[in-house]
Amino acid sequence: MSHQIRFSRTGGPEVLEWCESEPLPPGEGEARVRHHAVGLNYIDVYHRSGLYPVPLPSGLGLEAAGEVEAVGPGVTGLKPGDRVAYAGGPLGAYAEVRNLPADRLVILPDALSYEQGAAMMLQGLTAQYLLRRTYRVQSGDTILIHAAAGGVGLIVCQWAKALGATVIGTVGSDDKAALARAHGCDHAIVYTREKVSERVRALTGGQGVQVVYDSIGRDTFMDSLACLAPLGMMVSFGNASGPVDAFDPGVLARMGSLFLTRPSLFHYAARREQLVAMADELFAVVTSGQVRLSIGQRYALQDVAAAHRDLEARRTTGSTILIP
Repeated sequence: MSHQIRFSRTGGPEVLEWCESEPLPPGEGEARVRHHAVGLNYIDVYHRSGLYPVPLPSGLGLEAAGEVEAVGPGVTGLKPGDRVAYAGGPLGAYAEVRNLPADRLVILPDALSYEQGAAMMLQGLTAQYLLRRTYRVQSGDTILIHAAAGGVGLIVCQWAKALGATVIGTVGSDDKAALARAHGCDHAIVYTREKVSERVRALTGGQGVQVVYDSIGRDTFMDSLACLAPLGMMVSFGNASGPVDAFDPGVLARMGSLFLTRPSLFHYAARREQLVAMADELFAVVTSGQVRLSIGQRYALQDVAAAHRDLEARRTTGSTILIP
Protein backbone atom coordinates (compact mmCIF):
# COMPACT_ATOMS: atom_id res chain seq x y z
CA MET A 1 0.00 0.00 0.00
CA SER A 2 1.35 3.42 -0.93
CA HIS A 3 0.82 6.65 0.99
CA GLN A 4 0.10 10.32 0.40
CA ILE A 5 -0.36 13.50 2.40
CA ARG A 6 -3.93 14.84 2.53
CA PHE A 7 -5.83 17.48 4.47
CA SER A 8 -9.56 17.78 5.16
CA ARG A 9 -9.56 21.24 6.78
CA THR A 10 -7.47 24.34 6.38
CA GLY A 11 -5.08 25.54 9.05
CA GLY A 12 -1.53 25.09 10.24
CA PRO A 13 0.85 22.22 9.46
CA GLU A 14 -1.02 20.05 11.96
CA VAL A 15 -3.86 19.53 9.44
CA LEU A 16 -1.59 17.45 7.18
CA GLU A 17 -2.31 13.71 7.41
CA TRP A 18 -0.29 10.67 6.27
CA CYS A 19 -2.85 8.46 4.55
CA GLU A 20 -2.86 5.10 2.79
CA SER A 21 -3.72 5.35 -0.89
CA GLU A 22 -3.51 3.17 -3.96
CA PRO A 23 -4.11 4.83 -7.33
CA LEU A 24 -6.28 3.16 -9.92
CA PRO A 25 -4.78 2.18 -13.27
CA PRO A 26 -4.08 5.37 -15.25
CA GLY A 27 -7.05 6.57 -17.28
CA GLU A 28 -7.30 8.18 -20.69
CA GLY A 29 -4.38 10.59 -21.17
CA GLU A 30 -2.87 9.79 -17.78
CA ALA A 31 0.42 8.36 -16.55
CA ARG A 32 1.23 6.76 -13.20
CA VAL A 33 4.46 8.08 -11.71
CA ARG A 34 6.40 6.70 -8.73
CA HIS A 35 7.99 9.70 -7.07
CA HIS A 36 11.66 9.68 -6.11
CA ALA A 37 11.63 13.28 -4.82
CA VAL A 38 8.93 15.91 -4.20
CA GLY A 39 9.35 19.68 -4.15
CA LEU A 40 8.22 21.95 -1.32
CA ASN A 41 6.99 25.42 -2.33
CA TYR A 42 5.37 28.36 -0.60
CA ILE A 43 2.23 27.97 -2.68
CA ASP A 44 1.69 24.70 -0.76
CA VAL A 45 1.29 26.80 2.38
CA TYR A 46 -1.29 28.99 0.63
CA HIS A 47 -3.33 25.90 -0.30
CA ARG A 48 -3.02 24.34 3.16
CA SER A 49 -3.93 27.55 5.01
CA GLY A 50 -6.88 28.43 2.78
CA LEU A 51 -5.37 31.61 1.31
CA TYR A 52 -5.81 29.89 -2.06
CA PRO A 53 -9.03 27.88 -1.50
CA VAL A 54 -9.27 24.34 -2.88
CA PRO A 55 -12.08 21.78 -2.60
CA LEU A 56 -11.62 19.61 0.50
CA PRO A 57 -10.53 16.97 1.27
CA SER A 58 -7.50 17.34 -0.95
CA GLY A 59 -4.00 16.23 -1.67
CA LEU A 60 -1.21 18.79 -1.64
CA GLY A 61 1.89 19.68 -3.63
CA LEU A 62 2.56 20.69 -7.22
CA GLU A 63 6.06 19.43 -8.05
CA ALA A 64 7.91 16.13 -8.18
CA ALA A 65 10.24 13.91 -10.18
CA GLY A 66 10.09 10.17 -10.63
CA GLU A 67 9.68 7.21 -12.94
CA VAL A 68 6.72 6.38 -15.17
CA GLU A 69 5.20 3.07 -14.08
CA ALA A 70 2.30 2.88 -16.53
CA VAL A 71 0.47 4.94 -19.12
CA GLY A 72 -3.21 5.06 -19.95
CA PRO A 73 -4.99 4.94 -23.30
CA GLY A 74 -4.13 7.70 -25.74
CA VAL A 75 -0.76 8.59 -24.22
CA THR A 76 2.06 9.04 -26.71
CA GLY A 77 5.66 10.07 -26.18
CA LEU A 78 5.89 8.44 -22.74
CA LYS A 79 6.52 4.85 -21.69
CA PRO A 80 7.15 2.92 -18.48
CA GLY A 81 10.68 3.52 -17.25
CA ASP A 82 10.91 7.11 -18.48
CA ARG A 83 12.43 9.63 -16.05
CA VAL A 84 10.06 12.59 -15.72
CA ALA A 85 9.44 15.75 -13.74
CA TYR A 86 6.52 18.15 -13.47
CA ALA A 87 5.26 21.32 -11.86
CA GLY A 88 1.58 22.18 -11.76
CA GLY A 89 -1.85 20.84 -11.00
CA PRO A 90 -3.78 18.93 -10.08
CA LEU A 91 -2.72 18.98 -6.43
CA GLY A 92 -1.30 15.74 -5.07
CA ALA A 93 2.49 15.67 -5.48
CA TYR A 94 2.93 14.85 -1.77
CA ALA A 95 2.54 11.15 -2.57
CA GLU A 96 4.62 8.05 -3.12
CA VAL A 97 2.83 7.25 -6.37
CA ARG A 98 0.07 9.01 -8.31
CA ASN A 99 -1.74 9.38 -11.62
CA LEU A 100 -1.68 12.70 -13.41
CA PRO A 101 -2.21 14.12 -16.91
CA ALA A 102 0.62 12.91 -19.13
CA ASP A 103 0.81 16.23 -20.99
CA ARG A 104 2.04 17.91 -17.78
CA LEU A 105 5.13 15.67 -17.64
CA VAL A 106 8.48 16.51 -19.21
CA ILE A 107 11.37 14.13 -19.76
CA LEU A 108 14.11 14.69 -17.17
CA PRO A 109 17.55 14.73 -18.83
CA ASP A 110 19.93 11.98 -17.73
CA ALA A 111 22.38 14.66 -16.57
CA LEU A 112 19.93 15.72 -13.84
CA SER A 113 19.04 13.70 -10.75
CA TYR A 114 15.54 13.13 -9.45
CA GLU A 115 16.36 15.41 -6.51
CA GLN A 116 17.44 18.16 -8.90
CA GLY A 117 14.27 17.65 -10.91
CA ALA A 118 12.08 18.04 -7.84
CA ALA A 119 14.10 21.04 -6.63
CA MET A 120 13.99 22.96 -9.88
CA MET A 121 10.73 22.59 -11.74
CA LEU A 122 8.32 24.99 -10.03
CA GLN A 123 10.97 27.43 -8.87
CA GLY A 124 13.02 27.17 -12.06
CA LEU A 125 10.06 27.56 -14.40
CA THR A 126 8.99 30.53 -12.28
CA ALA A 127 12.44 32.06 -12.73
CA GLN A 128 12.20 31.39 -16.47
CA TYR A 129 8.96 33.27 -17.01
CA LEU A 130 10.00 36.10 -14.67
CA LEU A 131 13.32 36.74 -16.40
CA ARG A 132 12.53 35.82 -20.00
CA ARG A 133 8.88 36.66 -20.49
CA THR A 134 7.26 38.88 -17.81
CA TYR A 135 10.15 41.33 -17.95
CA ARG A 136 12.83 40.21 -20.41
CA VAL A 137 16.05 41.03 -18.59
CA GLN A 138 18.77 42.49 -20.78
CA SER A 139 22.49 43.04 -20.27
CA GLY A 140 22.95 46.31 -18.37
CA ASP A 141 19.65 46.12 -16.45
CA THR A 142 19.61 46.40 -12.67
CA ILE A 143 17.02 44.21 -10.97
CA LEU A 144 15.76 43.67 -7.43
CA ILE A 145 14.76 40.20 -6.23
CA HIS A 146 13.21 39.73 -2.79
CA ALA A 147 14.00 36.57 -0.80
CA ALA A 148 17.24 36.26 -2.75
CA ALA A 149 18.41 33.28 -0.67
CA GLY A 150 15.22 31.29 -1.30
CA GLY A 151 14.66 28.69 -3.99
CA VAL A 152 13.42 31.06 -6.69
CA GLY A 153 15.77 33.78 -5.53
CA LEU A 154 18.97 31.78 -5.91
CA ILE A 155 17.99 30.70 -9.41
CA VAL A 156 17.01 34.24 -10.41
CA CYS A 157 20.28 35.67 -9.06
CA GLN A 158 22.41 33.29 -11.11
CA TRP A 159 20.34 33.42 -14.27
CA ALA A 160 20.05 37.22 -14.26
CA LYS A 161 23.80 37.51 -13.67
CA ALA A 162 24.42 35.22 -16.66
CA LEU A 163 22.22 37.55 -18.73
CA GLY A 164 24.45 40.50 -17.82
CA ALA A 165 22.26 42.18 -15.20
CA THR A 166 23.32 43.78 -11.94
CA VAL A 167 21.44 41.91 -9.20
CA ILE A 168 20.26 43.43 -5.93
CA GLY A 169 18.65 41.01 -3.48
CA THR A 170 16.95 41.22 -0.10
CA VAL A 171 17.66 38.69 2.65
CA GLY A 172 16.90 38.28 6.35
CA SER A 173 20.36 37.61 7.78
CA ASP A 174 24.08 37.89 7.12
CA ASP A 175 24.30 34.14 6.48
CA LYS A 176 21.62 34.42 3.81
CA ALA A 177 23.40 37.45 2.36
CA ALA A 178 26.57 35.39 1.96
CA LEU A 179 24.60 32.60 0.29
CA ALA A 180 22.95 35.03 -2.14
CA ARG A 181 26.29 36.62 -3.04
CA ALA A 182 27.76 33.18 -3.69
CA HIS A 183 24.99 32.65 -6.26
CA GLY A 184 25.42 35.83 -8.29
CA CYS A 185 23.80 38.54 -6.16
CA ASP A 186 25.90 41.71 -6.50
CA HIS A 187 24.37 43.56 -3.54
CA ALA A 188 22.56 41.77 -0.68
CA ILE A 189 20.38 44.01 1.49
CA VAL A 190 19.59 42.70 4.99
CA TYR A 191 16.05 44.03 5.30
CA THR A 192 15.96 43.63 9.08
CA ARG A 193 18.38 46.54 9.48
CA GLU A 194 18.16 48.57 6.25
CA LYS A 195 15.27 50.24 4.46
CA VAL A 196 15.30 48.52 1.12
CA SER A 197 14.24 51.43 -1.11
CA GLU A 198 16.79 53.78 0.44
CA ARG A 199 19.59 51.27 -0.09
CA VAL A 200 18.46 50.57 -3.66
CA ARG A 201 18.47 54.29 -4.48
CA ALA A 202 21.97 54.60 -3.02
CA LEU A 203 23.23 51.63 -5.05
CA THR A 204 21.74 52.97 -8.29
CA GLY A 205 22.78 56.61 -7.95
CA GLY A 206 19.20 57.58 -7.22
CA GLN A 207 17.87 56.09 -10.46
CA GLY A 208 16.11 52.95 -9.19
CA VAL A 209 15.86 49.55 -10.85
CA GLN A 210 14.17 48.45 -14.05
CA VAL A 211 12.21 45.64 -12.41
CA VAL A 212 11.34 44.34 -8.93
CA TYR A 213 10.45 40.67 -8.45
CA ASP A 214 8.44 40.53 -5.21
CA SER A 215 7.15 37.28 -3.72
CA ILE A 216 6.65 38.71 -0.22
CA GLY A 217 3.45 40.69 -0.75
CA ARG A 218 1.91 42.96 1.87
CA ASP A 219 5.06 43.79 3.88
CA THR A 220 7.18 44.85 0.90
CA PHE A 221 4.77 46.02 -1.79
CA MET A 222 4.86 49.81 -1.38
CA ASP A 223 8.59 49.89 -0.67
CA SER A 224 9.14 47.78 -3.78
CA LEU A 225 7.34 50.41 -5.86
CA ALA A 226 9.67 53.02 -4.34
CA CYS A 227 12.67 51.07 -5.71
CA LEU A 228 11.64 51.41 -9.35
CA ALA A 229 12.96 53.79 -11.99
CA PRO A 230 10.34 55.65 -14.05
CA LEU A 231 8.50 53.21 -16.36
CA GLY A 232 9.81 50.34 -14.25
CA MET A 233 7.90 47.11 -13.74
CA MET A 234 6.65 45.74 -10.43
CA VAL A 235 6.22 41.95 -10.64
CA SER A 236 4.22 40.73 -7.65
CA PHE A 237 4.37 36.94 -7.84
CA GLY A 238 3.70 35.80 -4.27
CA ASN A 239 2.18 36.65 -0.89
CA ALA A 240 4.52 35.20 1.76
CA SER A 241 3.58 37.99 4.21
CA GLY A 242 -0.07 38.06 3.18
CA PRO A 243 -2.08 39.52 0.27
CA VAL A 244 -1.40 43.10 -0.79
CA ASP A 245 -3.86 45.66 0.56
CA ALA A 246 -6.09 47.55 -1.87
CA PHE A 247 -4.50 50.73 -3.20
CA ASP A 248 -5.23 53.60 -5.59
CA PRO A 249 -3.79 52.82 -9.06
CA GLY A 250 -2.98 56.52 -9.32
CA VAL A 251 -0.01 55.72 -7.09
CA LEU A 252 1.61 54.07 -10.11
CA ALA A 253 1.39 57.31 -12.10
CA ARG A 254 2.71 59.46 -9.26
CA MET A 255 5.71 57.14 -8.74
CA GLY A 256 6.82 57.21 -12.37
CA SER A 257 4.16 55.70 -14.65
CA LEU A 258 5.03 52.28 -13.29
CA PHE A 259 3.84 48.95 -14.64
CA LEU A 260 2.32 46.33 -12.31
CA THR A 261 1.63 42.68 -13.02
CA ARG A 262 0.57 39.69 -10.94
CA PRO A 263 1.66 36.68 -13.02
CA SER A 264 1.15 32.96 -12.50
CA LEU A 265 3.21 30.08 -13.85
CA PHE A 266 0.04 28.19 -14.68
CA HIS A 267 -0.93 30.75 -17.32
CA TYR A 268 2.55 30.97 -18.82
CA ALA A 269 2.80 27.18 -19.11
CA ALA A 270 -0.85 26.47 -19.94
CA ARG A 271 -0.14 24.95 -23.35
CA ARG A 272 2.01 21.86 -23.79
CA GLU A 273 4.37 23.55 -26.25
CA GLN A 274 4.93 26.45 -23.84
CA LEU A 275 5.72 24.09 -20.97
CA VAL A 276 8.22 22.09 -23.02
CA ALA A 277 9.99 25.22 -24.34
CA MET A 278 10.26 26.68 -20.84
CA ALA A 279 11.57 23.41 -19.40
CA ASP A 280 14.10 23.05 -22.22
CA GLU A 281 15.51 26.52 -21.50
CA LEU A 282 15.64 25.78 -17.77
CA PHE A 283 17.37 22.43 -18.27
CA ALA A 284 19.90 24.11 -20.59
CA VAL A 285 21.02 26.75 -18.08
CA VAL A 286 21.31 24.14 -15.33
CA THR A 287 23.19 21.51 -17.33
CA SER A 288 25.52 24.22 -18.71
CA GLY A 289 26.46 25.25 -15.17
CA GLN A 290 25.13 28.81 -15.50
CA VAL A 291 22.63 27.99 -12.74
CA ARG A 292 23.62 25.74 -9.84
CA LEU A 293 20.77 24.28 -7.83
CA SER A 294 20.97 24.70 -4.08
CA ILE A 295 19.10 22.03 -2.11
CA GLY A 296 19.19 23.40 1.40
CA GLN A 297 16.95 20.88 3.19
CA ARG A 298 15.66 17.35 2.85
CA TYR A 299 12.78 15.88 4.86
CA ALA A 300 11.00 12.55 4.76
CA LEU A 301 7.63 13.03 3.06
CA GLN A 302 5.96 11.75 6.21
CA ASP A 303 7.59 14.66 8.12
CA VAL A 304 6.21 17.34 5.83
CA ALA A 305 4.56 19.23 8.72
CA ALA A 306 8.02 20.01 10.11
CA ALA A 307 9.10 21.18 6.66
CA HIS A 308 6.12 23.55 6.48
CA ARG A 309 6.93 24.98 9.92
CA ASP A 310 10.53 25.66 8.92
CA LEU A 311 9.47 27.20 5.60
CA GLU A 312 6.99 29.58 7.23
CA ALA A 313 9.52 30.55 9.91
CA ARG A 314 12.03 31.44 7.14
CA ARG A 315 14.48 28.88 8.46
CA THR A 316 15.04 27.40 4.99
CA THR A 317 17.44 28.41 2.23
CA GLY A 318 17.45 27.42 -1.41
CA SER A 319 15.16 24.56 -2.41
CA THR A 320 13.62 22.00 -0.07
CA ILE A 321 12.76 18.46 -1.15
CA LEU A 322 10.66 15.73 0.41
CA ILE A 323 11.78 12.10 0.08
CA PRO A 324 8.95 9.54 -0.24
